[in-house]
Amino acid sequence: MLKNNLNDSKTFDRTFSIAPMLDLTDRHYRYFARLMSANALLYTEMVTTGAILHGRGDYLAYNQEEHPLALQLGGSNPAELARCAKLAAERGYDEVNLNVGCPSDRVQNGRFGACLMAEPELVAECVDAMKQVVDIPVTVKTRIGIDEQDSYEFLTHFIDTVMAKGCGEFIIHARKAWLQGLSPKENREIPPLDYDRVYQLKRDYPMLNISINGGITSLEQAKTHLQHLDGVMVGREAYQNTYMLAQVDQILCGSQKAVISREAVIEAMLPYIEAHLQAGGRLNHITRHMIGLFQGLPGARTWRRYLSENAHKNGAGIEVVKLAYQSVQTDLVAQ
Repeated sequence: MLKNNLNDSKTFDRTFSIAPMLDLTDRHYRYFARLMSANALLYTEMVTTGAILHGRGDYLAYNQEEHPLALQLGGSNPAELARCAKLAAERGYDEVNLNVGCPSDRVQNGRFGACLMAEPELVAECVDAMKQVVDIPVTVKTRIGIDEQDSYEFLTHFIDTVMAKGCGEFIIHARKAWLQGLSPKENREIPPLDYDRVYQLKRDYPMLNISINGGITSLEQAKTHLQHLDGVMVGREAYQNTYMLAQVDQILCGSQKAVISREAVIEAMLPYIEAHLQAGGRLNHITRHMIGLFQGLPGARTWRRYLSENAHKNGAGIEVVKLAYQSVQTDLVAQ
């Protein structure tokens, strides 16, 4: 069944992807994001092997519209990762990604995330175990270093070791992680960005598909990175200013399709919201992801406030979304 090689990246477009973000990139957000970009590669939140294998509930559920879609796994047991990767492939995921970048204490205590950079042989074993049982790409998201282990040689040793087991796709967060003393939020902001190091990695490993992550806040910045690299992964900005996704296909992927309007995005979300409500869900499960749709426009505050104050109420339905949009239109006309 072993098929993967260093050319797996060509199975779908990796030019632009949205980073896995805990408590944010759930299936409702991903459906919302897909309405704006057909090409963006979407990632799940990190899901631990323990949750998939022993947890209650379906941690692999998604909407078919989300493709291309990657599952990010957290774990360090090769056999358990292989079981989860196989389940993901059977469920139709397009990629399995191993988290070697999260620095939180909880993740470290589980012996996965960024601390695994110090164990490249184990990461390679994990990748190999997954690749043996699936035909979809197995990728790794990592940092440029951890703690005092932040030399270029440390990074290339990690890449060499994991690549030797056939991993051809790496997403590099262009900051090192401090495993002690900094929170996950601080680890996204305090360690300095080193984009040049990631560029150098691509020059030294031209056979690899390398995407960059960290501090990217515009599609113009993404275009600059793409002059050096294969892909760009955007995290917080793609969540907080979601409408930036509406031009991804045109600016980065060469699409000639018209850019979807915010109004059209809202209209397209209404049937999805209704189906969620009919299944017993709550409105704010979805609208919390839509808060940033008008970021930067005069009506942004009105939109945020109306949804925040009303979507959580018992019985709240799509009329809340419609009224929120009407309030935004009033603000825009008043400008």
